[in-house]
Amino acid sequence: MTDRERFLQSLLFGKPDRVYFAPGGPRESTLAAWHTQGLPDNVDWFSYLKKQIGLPVDTNETKPSTFRLSFGLIPPFEEKILSHHSGHYLVQDGKGAIVEISDRYDVTYLRSAKDFVTRKWHKFPVETAEDWEEMKKRYNPDTPERYPEDRKATTAALKDRSYVLGIGIPGPFWAMRDWCGFENLCLMMATQPDFVLEMATFWKNFVLQVLERVINDIRLDYVIINEDMAYKEKAMISPAMVRKFLSPCWAAWVNRLKESGCPIVMLDSDGFIGELIPLWIEAGINATIPVEVAAGNDIVAFRREFGKKMAYQGGIDKRALAKGGEVMKKELQRVIPPLLEDGGYIPGCDHGVPPDISWPNFVDYCRLLAHMTGWL
Repeated sequence: MTDRERFLQSLLFGKPDRVYFAPGGPRESTLAAWHTQGLPDNVDWFSYLKKQIGLPVDTNETKPSTFRLSFGLIPPFEEKILSHHSGHYLVQDGKGAIVEISDRYDVTYLRSAKDFVTRKWHKFPVETAEDWEEMKKRYNPDTPERYPEDRKATTAALKDRSYVLGIGIPGPFWAMRDWCGFENLCLMMATQPDFVLEMATFWKNFVLQVLERVINDIRLDYVIINEDMAYKEKAMISPAMVRKFLSPCWAAWVNRLKESGCPIVMLDSDGFIGELIPLWIEAGINATIPVEVAAGNDIVAFRREFGKKMAYQGGIDKRALAKGGEVMKKELQRVIPPLLEDGGYIPGCDHGVPPDISWPNFVDYCRLLAHMTGWL
């Protein structure tokens, strides 16, 4: 099987020759620690890892796993430092928010999750209807920069491929939170529901318009909807609010993606997702990641409750990986055999791999994972 076939069979309850190998990946600080613990400098960590444990290194690993498609603000807001005091920067980020971060970092750390960085938000760009009208101007689906320069040639080259290809979409909760702020958005859902519905409907239609330009020319293997909508023990908003404001977006996207031949629509949320999974299933979402154990998620219990209506990626407790040894082995035995029995699971670390997971422990974990998933 190709990696692409293996990925699809693993998540779609099929019969892969070996389960798709995706142990999880490090952030910047993790890589820095690993380079002091045995990982050589100037190597691709994943290819080196595979050689260390005896897995084949596929030449297609250099191919892109995501298709460049921008759902962001064009143009973005100007990134600028507003003040610097007491070891912190106060900055305006590219999304228009006023954010405070440690001066160990700079504004580039606000563009993507390249490391574990704590932030404090002070102000958001959408507070009034007038702010919203200005914000909408930055989301033109016809802006050429949203797509590859030579779209036809790019999509044609990707049709016959052996590697996995997917895209990420900011979900409606994620997008509105960026515009309004988390607390402000929650208050608006209670006090200004029509305004929230207007924003959510705009986002639903904008994403569909962007997708329409490419999904007929390329069959995506998966789409990840990024939402991050749960705390450690509860969802951030009620099921009624989810159904009112978010579910129509998800359902519209899922329907169009499935029509185009994309078989997997995955929702990415940290926190406890037990009360959210039924709502995702209602909307047609058929997989989720990363299933954090520390938030109270029990992936084995979820399988018993939801059966084959939901597939999973992740779900292995990062804290057990940090401890290594027998603790790590027990965690993998707890999770992997019960789920692999009927499929619909790609095991891996339940979030970005943190720096307290040492390189030796990570190698041991990956070797054991490879054994349990049919690679060794």
